[in-house]
Amino acid sequence: MASWYAIRARGTGAEVAIYDEIGAYGVSAKGFLAELGTLPEGTPVDLRLNSPGGSVFDAVAIHNAINRHAGTVTVWIDGIAASAASYIAMAGDEIVMPENTFLMIHDPSGLVMGTAGDMRDMAGTLDKIAAGMTRGYAARSGKTEDEIAALMAAETWFDAAEALEAGLATQLAEPVRIAASFDIARFRNAPPELVEAVETADSEDATTRAEIVEDANDVAPAPPPEPTPQPEAHHPDGTAAAASTGPDAAAIRAEAIAHARAVIDLCRLAGHAQMAGRFLEQDASLDEVRAALLAAKAEAEPEIAPHHPQPGRSSAARPWGEIVARTFKLKG
Repeated sequence: MASWYAIRARGTGAEVAIYDEIGAYGVSAKGFLAELGTLPEGTPVDLRLNSPGGSVFDAVAIHNAINRHAGTVTVWIDGIAASAASYIAMAGDEIVMPENTFLMIHDPSGLVMGTAGDMRDMAGTLDKIAAGMTRGYAARSGKTEDEIAALMAAETWFDAAEALEAGLATQLAEPVRIAASFDIARFRNAPPELVEAVETADSEDATTRAEIVEDANDVAPAPPPEPTPQPEAHHPDGTAAAASTGPDAAAIRAEAIAHARAVIDLCRLAGHAQMAGRFLEQDASLDEVRAALLAAKAEAEPEIAPHHPQPGRSSAARPWGEIVARTFKLKG
C-alpha cells in the first residue's frame, strides 16, 4: 500500500514529498525517519508539503528529525500545510509559500473512552503537546507564546502573505495549481477561496480522468483471430438473413466512461480522490473500489495508544474490553 511520503535522491540533494495525511495508511514516522537517515551527511533537502495534517506524534518526530539533519532543508508548501503538517514546516531553514497557498495552526485534538481519570490524563496530554507546538511556532515566528496560543485556539489560517508577515514563512513564490487530494471543508475555519479552489481542482481532475478513459477507449484493439466460417442463415423464402452485428462500440465506450466517473465519485466522497487513478488502471469493479476505500478509511484512523487499566479492574470484565483498550487517539 502506498505510503504518505516519498523520498527521492537528486543530483544536488534529495526531495522529500508529504502529499497526504501524516501517519496514514499504516506507515509510521519510524519508516520515514529510517529513510531520511540513509541520506549522506549534509545532504540538502527540499521538503514539499501538501497535507491536511494527521498524527501529531509522527509530526513532532519528523520535525525533530529535520531539525537534527545537518544539511539545509528548504520547505515548499505546494498547496496547504495544515494542522500537524504546519508544525513540520517550521523545521525548515527556509519556508517558501507560493502566493495562493495556505498554512494553518490549531490546537491538537483527541478522543478517549474510559473513566474520569482517563479523561483527565487525556486533557493533560493535550496540554503538553499544545505547549510544545506553541513553543515551536513561537520560536519560528518571533511572536510570544501567548500570541501563538491564541492563534492556535482560534484555528487560524494564513495565506502566503499573512504567513510571511507572521514570521511563519520566509519567502513568497509564484502561484501554483492547487491539487485536490483531501477534504478541506472538514476544518471549521477553512477559507472559502481555498475550499472553492480545491473543489474546482477536484472537478477538473474528474473531467481529465474521464477524458483519459475516453482516449483509452479510442485506441483500436488488436484484430481478433479470423472466425471459423459459419453456414449462412436464410429466411423461409430463401433470402439470406442479415448478419448479426457485434457489440455496440459506442455503448461500450459510454459504459467505460460511466464506470470511470462512478469510481472518481466514490473516491471523492471517501476523501481519497488521489486513489481513483490506481483503481482505473487496475480495472477494479465498484465493489472492489468500495472495499478498498473502506479499508483505507479504517487504516487512516489517527494513531491509537493503549488504554491505562485501573487497579483492580480487568479488561475481561468489560464486554468491549479490546475495543475500549484502543480508543485513545490524537490528531494535530
